Amino acid sequence: MENRSLLIHTCCAPCVSHVYELFANTHYVSVFYYNPNIWPRPEYDRRLAELVRYAVYRGFALFVGDYDNRGWTGRTKKYRYLGERSERCWECYRYRLEGSFKKAREMGITSVTTSLSISPHKDAAMINRIGKELEEKYGIRFLEGDYKKNDGYRKSVELSRIHGFYRQNYCGCIYSKMEREGDPAWKRRVDQSLHRISS
Repeated sequence: MENRSLLIHTCCAPCVSHVYELFANTHYVSVFYYNPNIWPRPEYDRRLAELVRYAVYRGFALFVGDYDNRGWTGRTKKYRYLGERSERCWECYRYRLEGSFKKAREMGITSVTTSLSISPHKDAAMINRIGKELEEKYGIRFLEGDYKKNDGYRKSVELSRIHGFYRQNYCGCIYSKMEREGDPAWKRRVDQSLHRISS
């Protein structure tokens, strides 16, 4: 497997489980937990604990990035009312993927991918486009994927059941949490923002 080192960026154990299994026999796989978007901190820690448990079980190297929530917020704040699959998410993908490319360069890893596209709520085409832009910038190969396809999402759910993983019910950021919970004040701001855009 010469020059087949791979860093998989992930947000949680349920998402990375199937993606790790796809590459475990063809690459030297390491996993990178870099998610300064996740809020509140106990949620971040809970997802990390599940990932540590899976890393120990499967025996892969796990790296943990800084919890730079302030930096992430500064990058995404102006898009906060736009909802999922909007520019807010694209900036979030870009922020975390760029951190992953920097980590791969630091570690001498030759390829990067992300488990984000395992989710049916994520825009795989946008994730892959950002990944290819960063490939050009950093000279590190980006492995494109839409890992939800070919029953990938179902397989990740099954692996979660087998391993007893905690499965979160929102993407991770405070904005997606308020949207999921139907916060009325937040919904008004979202509606106002969308009205301004469409006017």
